[in-house]
Amino acid sequence: MRKRFHKSFEELVKENKQEIMEDQKAILQIEKKIDDRYEEKLLQKA
Repeated sequence: MRKRFHKSFEELVKENKQEIMEDQKAILQIEKKIDDRYEEKLLQKA
């Protein structure tokens, strides 16, 4: 039983790593959009 739990725990870690990587990609995309909008506002003021 303990070994089965350990294996499922490792699988959960792998799944979570995959989700975290996807979240990081989404965060980077959002940061880029924010930066782009900020630059556009600066250009409009100039």
